[in-house]
Amino acid sequence: MSPSVAMITIDTTDPVGLGTWWAAQTDGRVVAENDGFFVVMTTASGTVLSFQKVDDPTPGKNRIHLDLTSDDPAAEVRRLTAAGATTIAEQEMSGFAWVTMADPDGNEFCVSGAHAAAV
Repeated sequence: MSPSVAMITIDTTDPVGLGTWWAAQTDGRVVAENDGFFVVMTTASGTVLSFQKVDDPTPGKNRIHLDLTSDDPAAEVRRLTAAGATTIAEQEMSGFAWVTMADPDGNEFCVSGAHAAAV
């Protein structure tokens, strides 16, 4: 029997703030705050993200990141930027394009076209 991924946990100094931000960006909702130490939220698609309070997040590029897809990635990048995300780079490889961004806490994530989920 294989294990299943239950949730993706992100270290942060502000679990409530970052969990609330990601819930708003993914049409999700915060389902548990646990005294602000460990915040759990679900996205509209059912993915579970959690945000764990740490005194000092690991510096540098995060080793795991979220890949978001959209039918209109350019509009999604504009929406996320207006909500407080920053654009790091726009990239393309073999006809596949994506934008690398960072959330308000500096965690990197990517946005691409909806077809990317099948890649």
